[in-house]
Amino acid sequence: MVGLSLAFVAFNKGLPLSIRSVFYPLFGDRAWGWLGHIIDILAVLSTLFGLATSLGLGAQQATSGINYLLGTDFGTAFQISVIGLVTCIAIFSVIRGIEGGVKVLSNVNLICAFILLLAVIVLTVSDSIPAVWFTLKAYAEQFVPLSNPFNRPDEDWMHSWTVFYWAWWISWSPFVGMFIARVSKGRTVREFLLVVIGLPTLLSLVWMGVFGNMAITQVIEKVGPLGQNGLTDISVTLFQVYEQLPFSSFISIISIALVLVFFITSSDSGSLVIDGITAGGKIDAPVPQRIFWATVEGMIAAVLLWVGGSQALQALQSGVVTTALPFSIMLILMCVALIKGLLSEYPFYKAQSKLQ
Repeated sequence: MVGLSLAFVAFNKGLPLSIRSVFYPLFGDRAWGWLGHIIDILAVLSTLFGLATSLGLGAQQATSGINYLLGTDFGTAFQISVIGLVTCIAIFSVIRGIEGGVKVLSNVNLICAFILLLAVIVLTVSDSIPAVWFTLKAYAEQFVPLSNPFNRPDEDWMHSWTVFYWAWWISWSPFVGMFIARVSKGRTVREFLLVVIGLPTLLSLVWMGVFGNMAITQVIEKVGPLGQNGLTDISVTLFQVYEQLPFSSFISIISIALVLVFFITSSDSGSLVIDGITAGGKIDAPVPQRIFWATVEGMIAAVLLWVGGSQALQALQSGVVTTALPFSIMLILMCVALIKGLLSEYPFYKAQSKLQ
């Protein structure tokens, strides 16, 4: 939604690549005044807390993986140290910019993720293909019931999973949408929707089918810590599942590195987008400003983990849900603004069709 709206107003209407520009068809010149300031501030806050949640959960999972492999008992202080390390690398990346920093890390990230996926498919080849089909079938059957907010017998599941991930992705939408918009110049709306919705959905179904099936199989067959004890600590579950595979330690090390690089690329790309929003849509923001926002993201994640203590996950979830709620209202208004903007193009499209 955000990506299509931004791409339309920036490349079709020539407006700055900023969140406030999306609302120009709806609010006119008021989008450049105090109303636009509020819109951009909400987008920045939403992005900051969405990224902070990612950094916090990534630090938890990486720490749990290290503890599981080495038999150590590192706690919150070590998690904050991991956030500090990730933030330092992200700062170095944003200083180098998109081509020299963000793009390099992103390419490394995708290659490692693809290798990991292939390795798991090879090691579980007899289950992987049926698992993907099972996942497709299950999503088709359960998508609407699990999305229904009324008459739900599983309120705990809805709040801890459905609502949390819904809010998390809303908080990520400003910076992910802006990145998608920047690489979509010259595409049609049809091409945009097919690639942005279709391809990630397909890849996610394959990933969830392969990795989720390993866990489900172990639970059904009561194999390993997960199958025998159930889901006790979500941050360590991945490594418990790996324990039943050959080369489990090596795969766990690759996964820990991959988790960290994922959140490094999230932090540096998010910092660049926040720079653009706070700089009024400029692509090349000053380097000190990039450093500032990358540092702030790490500090928010560290504070949420520190204050949350043993309930750190709840603190992270509460933070992202709180900031995503006002931006969800903006998304609804964004739908109206986009429709209004697209309708303004219709007379030109109709005239062009007649000429052809």
